[in-house]
Amino acid sequence: MNSSRRSFIRNTGMAIAAAGMGLSCTGEKKTPAKETDVSPKKIRRNRIGISTYSFWQFNGPKENVPIEDCIEKAASMGFDGIEFLLRQMQSEENSYLQKLKRLAFHAGLDIMGFSTHQGFIYPDKKTRDEQVALTIQQIELAYQLGIPTMRLNTGRWNTTKSFDDLMANKGIEPNIEGYTDDQGFEWVIDSIAECMPTAEKCGVVLGLENHWGLGRTAEGVLRIVNAINSPWLQITSDTGNF
Repeated sequence: MNSSRRSFIRNTGMAIAAAGMGLSCTGEKKTPAKETDVSPKKIRRNRIGISTYSFWQFNGPKENVPIEDCIEKAASMGFDGIEFLLRQMQSEENSYLQKLKRLAFHAGLDIMGFSTHQGFIYPDKKTRDEQVALTIQQIELAYQLGIPTMRLNTGRWNTTKSFDDLMANKGIEPNIEGYTDDQGFEWVIDSIAECMPTAEKCGVVLGLENHWGLGRTAEGVLRIVNAINSPWLQITSDTGNF
């Protein structure tokens, strides 16, 4: 019995090997059959997300469209991810942050981004330091929410008081008297550099957006990103702003 079993296994192994080499059981060369690939093609999905801003901006005050509702709407529309607008959030308490994280998880949405506001174009060093501290706090909020990337702004000169006027002039405004763009770039670069250790520690990539101020143009954004030269500072490209 054992001998028969060993013979069977040995002969079966030889037959499999012969088939793999294109041989018949008699040792003659076989013409290989034409292979047909029946495995399905792998399609890389183009995943699409939406910002809570898209629900808030056109529908009244932020209190009318809480982020909880935005999560529900985004999921029902079939989006894959959602970006949180910080100004739209009702609280920064950890219990509230974890609640939002849980709701997004149950809705099948990745919290893919964090939209924040800050500005570093201030001649006063104390004001710039306050903006750095604000940005570090925002990075830590992103970490608590499990968000991998956060939007960053340069800020602007704030010499145009009316936002409508600023928009009418395509985001261009005069400098503060006595100060140059080169000085402004130095303030922005130094300030963002102070935020980079926290970004790395928290694992949050900062995305400098082409917004107003010194980040209005692609050249301005690249000047800052290239000067800092860190994998934790990348670019968020807003095609609408361009």
